[in-house]
Amino acid sequence: MSTEHPHRTPPGTNAPPPEASFRTTRWTRVGRAKAPSSDGRRALAELCEAYYAPVAAFLRCELRDADAARDLAHDFFAGMLAGGTIDGAEPGRGRFRSYLLGAVKHFLSHHREAAGRLKRGGSTERVSLHDTETGEDRPIADVGSLSPDAAFDRQWALTVLAHALEALRQECVAEGRAEFFEQVKPWLTGDAAHGDQTALAERCQMNPNALKVAIHRLKRRFRQLLRDEVAGTLADADSVETEMQALFAALAG
Repeated sequence: MSTEHPHRTPPGTNAPPPEASFRTTRWTRVGRAKAPSSDGRRALAELCEAYYAPVAAFLRCELRDADAARDLAHDFFAGMLAGGTIDGAEPGRGRFRSYLLGAVKHFLSHHREAAGRLKRGGSTERVSLHDTETGEDRPIADVGSLSPDAAFDRQWALTVLAHALEALRQECVAEGRAEFFEQVKPWLTGDAAHGDQTALAERCQMNPNALKVAIHRLKRRFRQLLRDEVAGTLADADSVETEMQALFAALAG
């Protein structure tokens, strides 16, 4: 997850990490997505793929039908890819997630109006995504009894965390530490809070203290990448801490 800052080049390589160009700010990607060019279409497709899950979670809460939610999320992003929806997105409007949530609410309202017209004898036309990937096959977190807005925020937070973790994985791969990353990932995500680090140290051929230091450094880097990703979704960098608090609150909700 990402910013406009110059990308850190991992030690031992002169090339940027894989897909470093994606880890620019979301608002930068929005700006590029508006361009009538192959780069613009690629940027828009990346945005759609990256944020399919929060939109689908919101729609599932609204519709109470997982299949219908996936179909409608598909149509929402198909509309984006067809052009028009993204034109109203501007950094001055604040948080990218607020823009996206507003856009899908507007889309849902129009969908319900169209459904009403159809019942009265009107017609609708479905837009196809063709071969474009939108992440629609990804699992969506169980939103339980959350409100639609809270479900969107929770899935957004999970998406942002996933982006930051993937950025960290790419750095470790570039440094030749891919296997080590996979070994310690549960300690980064909180899935092994009480795990046996002694056994892990033996598997990694490290002494326990060295392993603790290595995990601590990765956690610190993970948090920085998370902050970078959050900052990239904001128009005002001064709002990062507030948005970080909102992210963790959404995860705890």
